[in-house]
Amino acid sequence: MIKKEYKYSELTSKIIGCAMVVHSELGNGFQEVIYHRALEIEMNIQGIDFSREYEMPVYYKQRQIGTRRVDFLAEGKIAVELKAIIELQDVHLAQAINYLEAYDLEVGLLINFGAKSLQFKRLTNKSFKQQNQGNPNV
Repeated sequence: MIKKEYKYSELTSKIIGCAMVVHSELGNGFQEVIYHRALEIEMNIQGIDFSREYEMPVYYKQRQIGTRRVDFLAEGKIAVELKAIIELQDVHLAQAINYLEAYDLEVGLLINFGAKSLQFKRLTNKSFKQQNQGNPNV
């Protein structure tokens, strides 16, 4: 699953692997909060540094207009959004990409535990501003 053309491929693959373990153990059908808690345990086991429900400012034209909590911020650089729905739709993908742009993060994951098989999407922020690299609060 590690592909050199993906930025942070090793870390995203590790997170996806944790999600696969959780989905394998729990299956689908639980509320999203159950998957949050299980993924938190699995990422701790795998030694992934993260913040859960990390509050991040949202900017518009360099002015803070509010805040939003990302489900997980892994190693200060990857936003991880979880869902527990029957099927991911374009609106969920668009929402996750909007979060990356608002936070000025380059890479994110959208993971859905609600389907029979785990669904995940690696996301890239095409508008990423490299001068803010590593600091989502700028």
